[in-house]
Amino acid sequence: MLSEWQFRYPYVLLLVALVLPLFWFELKKAKMLVVGYSSLKRLGTHQKSWRQRLSWLPAFIKALAFLFLIIALAEPHESQTLTEMDSEGIDIVLALDTSESMYAHDFKIDGERVDRLTVIKKVVKEFISEREFDRIGLVVFGEQAFTQCPLTFDHEVLDNYMDLIQIGMVGRSTAIGNAIATAVKRLKNSKAKSKVIVLLTDGENTAGEITPIKASEVAKKLGIKIYTIGVGKEGEVPVPVKTFFGSRLVGVNLPIDEKTLKEISTMTDGLYFRAEETEGLKEIYNKIDELEKTKVTMNQYKETTELFQSFAILSLLLAVLGYVLQRTLFRRMPL
Repeated sequence: MLSEWQFRYPYVLLLVALVLPLFWFELKKAKMLVVGYSSLKRLGTHQKSWRQRLSWLPAFIKALAFLFLIIALAEPHESQTLTEMDSEGIDIVLALDTSESMYAHDFKIDGERVDRLTVIKKVVKEFISEREFDRIGLVVFGEQAFTQCPLTFDHEVLDNYMDLIQIGMVGRSTAIGNAIATAVKRLKNSKAKSKVIVLLTDGENTAGEITPIKASEVAKKLGIKIYTIGVGKEGEVPVPVKTFFGSRLVGVNLPIDEKTLKEISTMTDGLYFRAEETEGLKEIYNKIDELEKTKVTMNQYKETTELFQSFAILSLLLAVLGYVLQRTLFRRMPL
């Protein structure tokens, strides 16, 4: 809700320039000598009373009353803009492979070789930041699969959970079927118009109690769309290996089961992508972001509160107060 002040007749505020001369005139009038006397020397020195020290107060209050009167004549009003947002959100579960093959250093950030998971976390965080109106959940899998973060609108919390992901945290193998099944569980009771799983892996299904195809059949029945991403270059890729002389990169062949990943995406009306470098992975997530756009409708309402009466009453009260003070506490003879 946004609030702002406005004036119906702003040009009236030009009269504010008269406030200072009015204050000066009233102040000068209050200090005028009203009783003539040949000399004050015989009275000796004396300190001013509090009435003398505050002799300017009635003049100030009168000037203030005039100022508020001008503001009232300009007819101020406060406008509040209320915004209602109607969002057809999408529920998305990101399923990320954390098996040992993610140690491969075939991706780069700023020209420096890094492991696959480091790049994936960076790109996925950027994807999450763009999905402001969607609930997003996170599933990680290796030998087993579990929910790292349930579906949530709190993307800051989701971002913190992303930081906790580590390679091998749920085993060395790759249970793609279990990952899909776990993601489906998170989405099966969703009432969102669109339900999506984005599955990212760099290997083959080598573990788990359910096959990727069986899990995908369940997803299809529930109207869940699966986008699959195969990560990594073909052939040998550099993988860090510990030796007697420390860690060094050794070429290792890490195959990806593209056939199964394509079948999963096709049967659920999704798409399959292959990412072999950092920019390619970014483009894939940007593509998914475009394909699964959230419809957001913004409705704005304006409420106006008139403030003329408040300033007019305040001006009248100050004028009366100034008059009363001038005729009582700060009375001078003759008037």
